[in-house]
Amino acid sequence: MANSILPALIRDFVTLIFPDYCLACKNSLVKGEKLICTRCILQMPQTNYHLDEDNPLKARLSNRIPLRYAMAFLKFSKSGKVQSVLHALKYKNEPALGILLGNVYGDRMTAAGLCGQFELILPVPLHKSRKRKRGYNQSAKFAEGLSQKLRIPFSDDLLERTIKTETQTRKSKLSRWQNVTEVFRVRDEKALQNKNILLVDDVITTGATLEACGNFLIQAGCRSLSIACIAEA
Repeated sequence: MANSILPALIRDFVTLIFPDYCLACKNSLVKGEKLICTRCILQMPQTNYHLDEDNPLKARLSNRIPLRYAMAFLKFSKSGKVQSVLHALKYKNEPALGILLGNVYGDRMTAAGLCGQFELILPVPLHKSRKRKRGYNQSAKFAEGLSQKLRIPFSDDLLERTIKTETQTRKSKLSRWQNVTEVFRVRDEKALQNKNILLVDDVITTGATLEACGNFLIQAGCRSLSIACIAEA
């Protein structure tokens, strides 16, 4: 008993001296909280698109690509908590944050009855040089978290980004689309044929990346295509 109590006491002491901080609000986390405090998880603006199949995101994209479901967990705003969380996920070496966000949204999707609607989760791929530099694909970590809660497989190697594109951040809508139209490749079409695919990304703005990537999946023969993102800008 003493041997099992000692590590917990050491962890509590270390946390007291060097407390973990919420990546959204920067306040100290309490025992049982990881990466984001409970208050921020509840207070960050959510879209609730998983509760409405005919939501504004699907309406915005439906004339460009056939989608079964279109969902985003959070609403992005500059200088807000969601931006802080996404910045930490992409640039502060916090891969577990992507899994956490996937777990939280996966629970919400399951509660909405979406658990059995997909057969495979695919993240939008990073170019291998960018993935090597970052150490991980943030969208793949979100996919991993969703996979755990929805209890369906995900794969980070069926899609490949063949060309290293420029950042989309300051591009116009047309430039974003031109930047990604021919940069993806399906590595194994047989693994996608007749599958209900959930394609995931971190942030959706114009939807150009998801549209380009999704078109390759449709051409490969998937039965249906849906999308889910951490945030909608």
